[in-house]
Amino acid sequence: MEPFSPEAPHCNGASSSSSPAVSSDSPGTATSSGTVRNGSVATTTSQPSAPPPSVPAACLPCRTKHLRCDGSHPCGRCTATGIVAECAYVASRRGYKGPRRNPNNPTPGANPNKRHASSSPPYSGTTPDSCPMMLGHAPVTMATPSVHAFNPSIVLSDQSQLSFPSTPSVASIPVYRNNYMMDSTAMALATQAAPPIQPPAATLPERCFEAFYHYFHAGHPFVLPKRNLLELLKSNSEPNLSVVMAAMRYIGSLYVDAGPAKARFLDEAIQLCYAQGVRKDGFLIQALLLIIIGLDGSCEQAKARELLAICERYAIEIDLNKREFAVMHGRGDPIMEESWRRTWWDLYICDGMIAGVHRVTNFLLFDIMTDVGLPCEEEEYHKGCIPSPMSLEEFDDKEFLDEDREFSSFAYRVAAARNLGRLMRMPNVMFPDAAEVDKMEAHLSNWRMHLPDNKRDDLDPNCQLDEMMFQAHFITHACTIMLHQPLSQLDSSPVQAVNSCAPHRPVRSGDQYNAHTKHTVTAAYEISKMVTQAVPVTSHTHFFTCVVTLSSIVHLSKWALYMIEDEADLRQQIRLNIGALNKLSKVWKAANTAWGQVKGVAQEIYRQKKAQQITPAFWVGYTQEQMMTSIQADESIMNEFNQGLIAQVGVTQAQ
Repeated sequence: MEPFSPEAPHCNGASSSSSPAVSSDSPGTATSSGTVRNGSVATTTSQPSAPPPSVPAACLPCRTKHLRCDGSHPCGRCTATGIVAECAYVASRRGYKGPRRNPNNPTPGANPNKRHASSSPPYSGTTPDSCPMMLGHAPVTMATPSVHAFNPSIVLSDQSQLSFPSTPSVASIPVYRNNYMMDSTAMALATQAAPPIQPPAATLPERCFEAFYHYFHAGHPFVLPKRNLLELLKSNSEPNLSVVMAAMRYIGSLYVDAGPAKARFLDEAIQLCYAQGVRKDGFLIQALLLIIIGLDGSCEQAKARELLAICERYAIEIDLNKREFAVMHGRGDPIMEESWRRTWWDLYICDGMIAGVHRVTNFLLFDIMTDVGLPCEEEEYHKGCIPSPMSLEEFDDKEFLDEDREFSSFAYRVAAARNLGRLMRMPNVMFPDAAEVDKMEAHLSNWRMHLPDNKRDDLDPNCQLDEMMFQAHFITHACTIMLHQPLSQLDSSPVQAVNSCAPHRPVRSGDQYNAHTKHTVTAAYEISKMVTQAVPVTSHTHFFTCVVTLSSIVHLSKWALYMIEDEADLRQQIRLNIGALNKLSKVWKAANTAWGQVKGVAQEIYRQKKAQQITPAFWVGYTQEQMMTSIQADESIMNEFNQGLIAQVGVTQAQ
């Protein structure tokens, strides 16, 4: 077989011989070369100039650029552009539609050159899964004798003489099967979408762990941030870290539907804390403190006080109240050192809150000397940008120093707890004009007046709730009520049934409001206003329960008076407090108890007022419109009370 030359082009169905093909028609017909055959004599007729010869396939560079190729080896265009090494020919499959349906038995009269649509052309390779559309496979042999199979050796006359130093072998270039050439079954499998991969469902301990950081950690942020805790957990270098994890699971179970596992998590955490050989360190203090907070919010005050005494003793034994502890046990990590400082101060604050709202303990840590540095801002803690800690002395002297230093919200929370300790160290005051009251009020007023502008509300620079300032504010408001309520003229006898947080403190009534009454009522109003923050109430610390209850006692004592001018506004404050306790009761059992007591007293005061409205003297000075408005408001409040009572019974039975 002669090599391919431009002077003897090969078309589909032509013979591979270099001589012109003789037509099978009668003598005298013109061939494609323009020569008339008549017997053995050949004469040339005058015909128009033939079009330039075509080539069966262009080289790869010309085909890529969609340019005409002369079919030479190398072609003229590649020679002119200096890319002779890249001039190679690959068989074109343009217009190929597969073999005939039955090549062995062609239909009589059918065009032998006509291609029929079918599946991909057969391939006689040894691998059944190989793709017949891959370049470099063996040529497909057509069964029709009049149509010669395409032979790449015709186009690539001498492949052994071609070298491609920078181009991979043509046979190694993957050309994938066209989807339109697939049969219906393969097409359906190829187009079927893979089902989405569902992540495995979180286990209950994992849900409790996530709930701890989502709901609780912002209110008591002394445990390491989640990222740092997980890294430390992977290192497996702290044995007592498992005790902290158990306590965290217990706290998280209060926020999810844990069922009986809630009690199991509590028992597991307590057993690990009391385990033989457990080391007294900062992690044990953190675990105990978490359990104490959970027990106190679950109406287990006696057990919480027992653990609190143990936790305080351990903390003093390991010198957690000293500045050097954070450096010695911080592993050279500023975040770990900050966590130890926060652990001491959160224990200090919780000790004060338990003593203040329950009035059983006496805030032991208030009298313990400490030089632990003050914590930084929450954002700095979570980002790991821990500044050098400042001391209590610097905080107390900030107004007298030339330096303009900014202290964190946590530091103002610590200062509010210190004022609570000063209040609890006051002697019993018998007279409204006692000097001790004025001194204590000076501490509370100074705390409020010297707040920087960005700390006067409960929002951070990003307009998100600043939980540390939120707690600092409600601790200060609670101190104001505890200081002034015993000296006010608000009779507390109607609310003596509200004793879930603290025992009843009798207060004698007076004929008119004095300054102490004004302080008490204002502080109670500010606490109710804090309920309106645009965040879930359950995101606050559980100590907010007793602060709201304290505010409710003031509101109910005022509402129990015979005639008050702002009764409509006062009712709204009471409803706010009842609603907040209702929300908190979904997590904290202590809030459920306080909610029932406050609602019960409110219902009793309401019935007494309704009984007073029967007498005609009650409506003297009221217009008919005012009478109807008051009656409608009373009916609305009574319906809310009845619905709340039914809901309370359901919650109590569930618990």
